[in-house]
Amino acid sequence: MDACRQSSLKPYPTRDNKKTVLPTSIAISNGLFFTLFFSVTYFLLVRWREKIRDSTPLHVVTMSEMAGIIMFVASFIYLVGFFGVSFYSDDEDEEEIEGDHVECESINKDLLKETTMVMSSEADEALIQEVVSGKTPSYSLESKVGDCKHAASIRRVALERITGKSLNGLPLEGFDYESIFGQCCEMPVGYVQIPVGVAGPMLLDGKELYVPMATTEGCLVASTNRGFKAIYVSGGATGVLLKDGMTRAPVVRFGSAKRAAELKFFLEEPLNFETIASVFNKSSRFGRLQRIQCAIAGKNLYIRFTCSTGDAMGMNMVSKGVQNVLNYLQLDFPDMDILGISGNYCSDKKPAAVNWIEGRGKSVVCEAIINEQVVTKVLKTTVASLVELNMLKNLTGSALAGALGGFNAHASNIVSAVYIATGQDPAQNIESSHCITMMEAVNEGKDLHVSVTMPSIEVGTVGGGTQLASQSACLNLLGVKGASKESAGSNARQLAKVVAASVLAGELSLMSAIAAGQLVNSHMKYNRSSKDIAGKA
Repeated sequence: MDACRQSSLKPYPTRDNKKTVLPTSIAISNGLFFTLFFSVTYFLLVRWREKIRDSTPLHVVTMSEMAGIIMFVASFIYLVGFFGVSFYSDDEDEEEIEGDHVECESINKDLLKETTMVMSSEADEALIQEVVSGKTPSYSLESKVGDCKHAASIRRVALERITGKSLNGLPLEGFDYESIFGQCCEMPVGYVQIPVGVAGPMLLDGKELYVPMATTEGCLVASTNRGFKAIYVSGGATGVLLKDGMTRAPVVRFGSAKRAAELKFFLEEPLNFETIASVFNKSSRFGRLQRIQCAIAGKNLYIRFTCSTGDAMGMNMVSKGVQNVLNYLQLDFPDMDILGISGNYCSDKKPAAVNWIEGRGKSVVCEAIINEQVVTKVLKTTVASLVELNMLKNLTGSALAGALGGFNAHASNIVSAVYIATGQDPAQNIESSHCITMMEAVNEGKDLHVSVTMPSIEVGTVGGGTQLASQSACLNLLGVKGASKESAGSNARQLAKVVAASVLAGELSLMSAIAAGQLVNSHMKYNRSSKDIAGKA
């Protein structure tokens, strides 16, 4: 370091500096030797040519030629020496000084880096100790550190020390923690990797699509892909949107059932709807109140609001509108006690008959006609076998089990895979998987008509997990990323139809595998592995 400090104090010589210190005599001598060198060289070349013309031996030289050779060598040595010293002194000095400077800079940077690392590690260790002791809450690390990834790494180490369990295998690097802060996940310590497969092409309403599916279940993507193939070669599937409205149902209480009934009648009066809708719609540009449905339990009133939500899934949007209406109603019903913004009459993330009957989110029906040859060659079964199995399994069997919206083979499998890949709320798979699968022989019993009716598909293409990079890429693959600029809500509605069409393909393929007795063999082939993954890890 002392050498670096000393060298940093030395001035850097330049070519301009050197010219100012050279004496004038050197410039004169340079001119003389240049003149002498070229003159002697010309003289010797002329004499050499004359000897060749006269056939005189070259080694026979006269006194003038000997003097010329001596002056040539002397001037050559001078000039070589002069330029050699000049280049050496210029470049060597500069290279040496520059080398010293770079070396010192490198040493300074290394020392600064080491010092920073030591200071950082000491600060991190102190912070980890505070989290372990409970002095600093884990949730406050992001605001305290100012770096979301750094906060996640500190939280991770603290968690390992508190639990005594290792998190090796849970990746930390390679994720944008800033993108989830205040939006998707609190107190992160890493992320879980889920492979994404692609099934397709799917032909839906005349348009080819490839569907991303995030899953750890072997055979699922392959089976859905087979269903897509059968639908594609048979002319494609058709999807129809039946309803589009997200719901929220607060619960309020009065002093008597009569008073609760008065509010029920007030809300269901058509003349009052326009006023209530104007209050509700102030909460959003896209939220538009469609319907109000009430149910009474004693002196408690459950009010189910249904509204359109554009390309958003819309839970927050409808909740804000509901709060506006409740505030308005309290002016005329001051004795109304608001118990909760949600009273489960919505109903969100639970199997509920109200969603099965009334619908929630997007209600979609999707159908296709599968040619007899395709059923035989691609699906390896027969139309009659599929129709019979569907009646006994999806309809009768589900009825005996007391199923609620579960009149299907495995709709939730496909819904969950597409939801995770596209950034939807995985918990809403519960009501979104409500589905009844129908199969019927048509065209004199030769072909198969297959359909799925799904009354409560809850999806959005903006907000929440849809804004994360990976999920956004999957939405982009489907052509429904973000909000539609042409027609508000069209991207979300298209995504709902994609989900239904994917379920249609999955139902068709799985039912065919069961009818043909291929289910066990296919799962043993695709869902089992003899590789020693643990040994490699």
